[in-house]
Amino acid sequence: MDDHSHEPDPDERVTSPMQGFGSREVGIGAVVTLVGLLIAYAVPFFATF
Repeated sequence: MDDHSHEPDPDERVTSPMQGFGSREVGIGAVVTLVGLLIAYAVPFFATF
C-alpha cells in the first residue's frame, strides 16, 4: 500500500459540505435556483409564441 504521510490529517481538514451555512446562503441558493429554472424553462417556453 502507498504511504501518503505527506497528506494532511483527514480529521483536521474542512471541506465545503462540512462547513456551516446560514439562512442567507440558503436564500441565495434558492434565488440562483429559481433564476436557473426561469432561464432553462420559462424563456424557451415563451420564445415559442
